[in-house]
Amino acid sequence: MAGLLIALPLAAALVAFLVPSPTWRARLLPATAVLHLALLLLVLRHWQTLPAGAWLGLDALGGWTLLVISTLFAICAFYAPSYLALRPDRDHRIFTTCLLAFLGLASLLAEARHPGLVWVAMETTTLTTAPLIYFNHNRRSLEATWKYLVIGSVGIALALLGTLFVAYAAHMGGVEEPLQFPRLMQEAGLLSKPWLRAGFVLTLVGYGTKMGLAPLHTWKPDAYGETPGIVGALLAGGVTSCAFLALLRITAVVAAAGEGAFARQILVGFGLLSMAWALVFMVGQTDFKRLLAYSSVENMGVLALGIGLGGAATRFALYHMAANALVKTALFLSAGNIHRSYASKQLPHVTGALRRTPVSAALFLLGFLAITGLPPFAPFISEFNIAATALTAGHVWIGALFLLLLAGIFLGMSDTVLQVVFGTPSPQRVRTPYRDTFATTAPLIVALGLALGLGLWLPRPAGEMLRNAAATVEGAVPPPPAVRLAEVRP
Repeated sequence: MAGLLIALPLAAALVAFLVPSPTWRARLLPATAVLHLALLLLVLRHWQTLPAGAWLGLDALGGWTLLVISTLFAICAFYAPSYLALRPDRDHRIFTTCLLAFLGLASLLAEARHPGLVWVAMETTTLTTAPLIYFNHNRRSLEATWKYLVIGSVGIALALLGTLFVAYAAHMGGVEEPLQFPRLMQEAGLLSKPWLRAGFVLTLVGYGTKMGLAPLHTWKPDAYGETPGIVGALLAGGVTSCAFLALLRITAVVAAAGEGAFARQILVGFGLLSMAWALVFMVGQTDFKRLLAYSSVENMGVLALGIGLGGAATRFALYHMAANALVKTALFLSAGNIHRSYASKQLPHVTGALRRTPVSAALFLLGFLAITGLPPFAPFISEFNIAATALTAGHVWIGALFLLLLAGIFLGMSDTVLQVVFGTPSPQRVRTPYRDTFATTAPLIVALGLALGLGLWLPRPAGEMLRNAAATVEGAVPPPPAVRLAEVRP
């Protein structure tokens, strides 16, 4: 049944490419999203027997990541028909096909149990999302697409080299193919430590480029700034989650081999650097969509820092992946609505959005407060617990710097956000025909509602899945693949 999670969206992508009607292509997005999410929940409610040497199968880590991506995709899919109806000047065939193909390939990455297959899935997500960035068909979107492809290709090439190093580390230890992740973790003690360390560094740089960790993030401001809001949401919550999962798979092998301390030190460094780098470029930022790109860099830093601290922070880093995806969806979609109303994303042309697009502007403001840690939204829970883990584990300077950077980021973002939301709309800007509608705002409310609900209550199956996923990242050796593996206990 898990294979249907891959086949369903890929088949829908083929149908979307062949169907001549733009209306039916747009309706195919929410229909596929609902079916995929329902099928995923069904898979996650049952035990699964995986035969020895299986190349595909969901464990807790892959299941949690795919649940985040599928939920994000469903929200965007319900927003898509109303958005595409506003863009009759563009051919939607490639757009809808690539959206659906991304969901299928993200499912492949989540289920992949071999590092080579993970790399293939990660590379194909790059190829399917590149045409989405070029959707506006102008010079700036073309430049953003090329940056995304070139920089992402360099990163993915380094990730491939790192994957080969990990495979050679296994070969040096007498472990031969097939090198599924459960087997690598079970026999991690045999792996050559120097080659494994080198492989981790290369995969961190490679997949870190796809995540957007500083200073590997240089594609993000252009890509996020020049894409439609729906694409920005998928990049910020979907592609980054895929890359994070790919990195965590290698991190788990390194931890199982007893080299967790080595990996954690590097991750902490990248995490703090990403947050500091984002803060510098947030201050005085006049493009509110680029501001969200730097917010994404910051949140990727939070993820890396949480994994680097280890312990309870690992679980809350995985929790933050979901929190970030939900809030970023609301932020990018509301930013897209505001951009459409003003036909600009630059201050001082965009001011007083609360008067022009009251619902989108209010949600944009609320999303800003949520992503910067307003309780009881989910990002507050994860960031508070990551800071608490750092302080109680004796990493006082790390915890203090983390809190200081969070405060600075709140102040840095607030200047731009408040100017966008409040004030008087500039009389020099001609108002476009766009108005907030139920179809273009309800998905945003759902996204923020889920972020709020996740902050108030975590269902027991989701909590158990998080604990199992965190244990995997920490290097807990899974049972032999011939026995039953629980994705999530009901």
